[in-house]
Amino acid sequence: MVDLPVILAVDDESTNLQLIDSALNSEYEVVLAADGHDAISVLKEYNVDLILLDVMMPDLNGFDVCKIIKSDPLLAEIPIIFLTALNTLENEMLGLGFGGIDYLTKPVDIRILKLRVHNHIESKLRKDLVEEQRDLLEQKNAALEKALARVKLLEGIIPICAYCKKIRDDKQIWLKLETYISDHSEAMFSHGICPECAEIQMKIIEEMPLKI
Repeated sequence: MVDLPVILAVDDESTNLQLIDSALNSEYEVVLAADGHDAISVLKEYNVDLILLDVMMPDLNGFDVCKIIKSDPLLAEIPIIFLTALNTLENEMLGLGFGGIDYLTKPVDIRILKLRVHNHIESKLRKDLVEEQRDLLEQKNAALEKALARVKLLEGIIPICAYCKKIRDDKQIWLKLETYISDHSEAMFSHGICPECAEIQMKIIEEMPLKI
């Protein structure tokens, strides 16, 4: 089942909330809040994609709610459309200045509302996808850089003595194999003894004359 985009509608008039819900609930998950305080509480519970926000509400008006949302880094990117009876240019500039992405005056034509919501939701989802892909790419790059930091490749033809197995470096100095590898990689050594060498050493010990 595909999760629907979540729209939070905030209005102190229940009739307006019912109108918004009936207009949008076939395409979106619509969550309703009767005032600004309820809206803030809802935002703590839901991953909201768009807010339809009335301005003229008691106690905490829409502009105040917008300022609270935009001051919270976890909520600031949620687009806000103001739906209000305040149809003056000054109020529209005020709402957009607080960070609203759109401003529609009541009574709102439902067809216009649905188109504006659709456009802003599509823009939000595309932005979220880009950010998700960017974060994923950054994680992959960080993992690659970490891996490259741990591995240094030994490339080219390396001069090695056929008898003692020492390696000649670019300064023409003959180094023990483990010294050369340690200098040119992040590898570390723990010394042990292989079965063949262990057998040889046992034979040497067994053949050694006993001292009385």
